[in-house]
Amino acid sequence: MPTLKLPRTDGSIENYSVRNAPLAMSGDRPAFNRIAYAAAHVVVDPLADIDPWIDGRIHWDRTIAFREYLWSLGLGVAEAMDTAQRGTGLDWPGAQQLIRHALTAAKGRPDALIACGVGTDHLAPSPDLTLDDVIRAYEEQFDFVEGLGGRVILMASRALVVVAKGPDDYAKVYDRLLNRAKQPVILHWLGKMFDPALAGYWGHEADDAAMSVAVDVINAHAAKVDGIKISLLSAEKEIAMRRRLAPGVKMYTGDDFNYAELIEGDAQGYSHALLGIFDAIAPAASAGLAALARGDIAGFNAVLEPTVPLSRLIFKAPTRFYKTGVVFLAWLNGFQEHFLMLGGQQSARSLVHFAEIFRLADAARVLRDPELATARMRKLLAVGGVE
Repeated sequence: MPTLKLPRTDGSIENYSVRNAPLAMSGDRPAFNRIAYAAAHVVVDPLADIDPWIDGRIHWDRTIAFREYLWSLGLGVAEAMDTAQRGTGLDWPGAQQLIRHALTAAKGRPDALIACGVGTDHLAPSPDLTLDDVIRAYEEQFDFVEGLGGRVILMASRALVVVAKGPDDYAKVYDRLLNRAKQPVILHWLGKMFDPALAGYWGHEADDAAMSVAVDVINAHAAKVDGIKISLLSAEKEIAMRRRLAPGVKMYTGDDFNYAELIEGDAQGYSHALLGIFDAIAPAASAGLAALARGDIAGFNAVLEPTVPLSRLIFKAPTRFYKTGVVFLAWLNGFQEHFLMLGGQQSARSLVHFAEIFRLADAARVLRDPELATARMRKLLAVGGVE
């Protein structure tokens, strides 16, 4: 196995040898008994002559090829979401292009599962906005996605946080949007650890009170809601909400800390998945879910449990920088030829952080080609002065 020098948190350097072979993958598309979406990242064009902190250009072939890879593993694609740097580099015009490209690619695969993010990110938050402004902004994006035949993931709105005076305003907005939906939608409740601008969503600072508002909205429109993804990084809160949902409404775990136990479930139910970490650990996600579908609980846990420490590191506070770790692993694993991101966010984490991701990715067996991953890690370390 290849060896390289990796920095430690105490400033020292260790000689590290890759210890684990990558997970073996069958060539067949697996069957699952859970619905599983990976929130997918975008690949930028490294040769674009732009100012990276201001502008961005996406490499469409590489970006769509990665979605084809996710589909080949049996995973769905949650498109134009937070993992694609929506609102942190990917604006609404860019998201429109991404959604159009991805939906076109999905139509070429009868087995392709895809849903697309709808929000209000083209509406600048302002105290002068009204609820009707927020509704119209949502409707514009709704119409775009549904006009292309896409399924909607209804994302949380920063503008709504600014405008809403309380829970009743949230109920009014969601009532309007859900009543007009052509097919059941997935709601997304993104916690403030992912986006501080969403603090107080549903009209309450306390998650338990906010949850009650969300549950009431969902259960009042159960026929129009496929499910809800919550990203609060709390297994207890997710389970509590899951047990309060109307029959037929799914819980999609967005908990990148506790997803394995939540997907496995308990005697009273389980969660499906819509996770950013599934972008980074796609082979393990696929293999684990296939084992679960076979009734092999031990096999499911044997594959997925080693990925949890990796995910917790990638999503550590400040959690909003998790995208950097996701794209870093995509580069190590050969899905793109560079480690660059929209907004220059490849610089959002430290060299020591990347070194620990490398170690934990090895432990989780998600380095697809250890020789390639090691060679690329050496290049990054050399830029940081470790040779």
